[in-house]
Amino acid sequence: MSRLSAAVLGLAAGVCAASAPARAENPLGFYVGAGVGESTVRSDDNFSGGFGYDGFYNDPRHHFGWKALAGIRPISIVGAELEYIDFGHPGGDGGYYGYNYGPDSHPRAIAAFGVGHLPLPIPFLDIFGKAGAARLHTNVNGFDGSACGVNQFYPQCGSITSQGTWDTRFAYGAGVQSNIWGLSVRAEYERINSQFGDPDLFSVGATWTF
Repeated sequence: MSRLSAAVLGLAAGVCAASAPARAENPLGFYVGAGVGESTVRSDDNFSGGFGYDGFYNDPRHHFGWKALAGIRPISIVGAELEYIDFGHPGGDGGYYGYNYGPDSHPRAIAAFGVGHLPLPIPFLDIFGKAGAARLHTNVNGFDGSACGVNQFYPQCGSITSQGTWDTRFAYGAGVQSNIWGLSVRAEYERINSQFGDPDLFSVGATWTF
């Protein structure tokens, strides 16, 4: 066996040995974490005349999003997570010939996931998938200036329309993470089904296992 191979095996054994006392003190594998990234908020419900966030049909808007989470991993291949996800607050840039202005939205969700981890022979690397349900709060606001005629560029002659709903929706995602002692650094993608256009979040973050 080469010295490099022996060093890699020694490092892996050391990581496993260091994690053993922590596992004994935390049998459920409880952890907390947070992440930040880029969200995509879609407007494909024909709200405010069907105009998206830039004044065109079904036009998505990318925005800063973040999340906080808590989870358990009682065995190596199965776990569960509870998350709060904020997809950001994108707004429209204008309308189509001044008649409609792109909607303003701020979707947020509380989601519960079952998490499955691939049984990899590498103790410091995880590939995982998740599926569950999300309680999604979707609020969409828009301005309709179609009744303004020649005064269409003056907002006071139009009307502001608003929709806000709470729905329980299917949610899913996948990711990869690197583990060393109690710290895990992860990158993942998550998406929630919605009648207003599925919001999603690509994030990078970290978790700490106690």
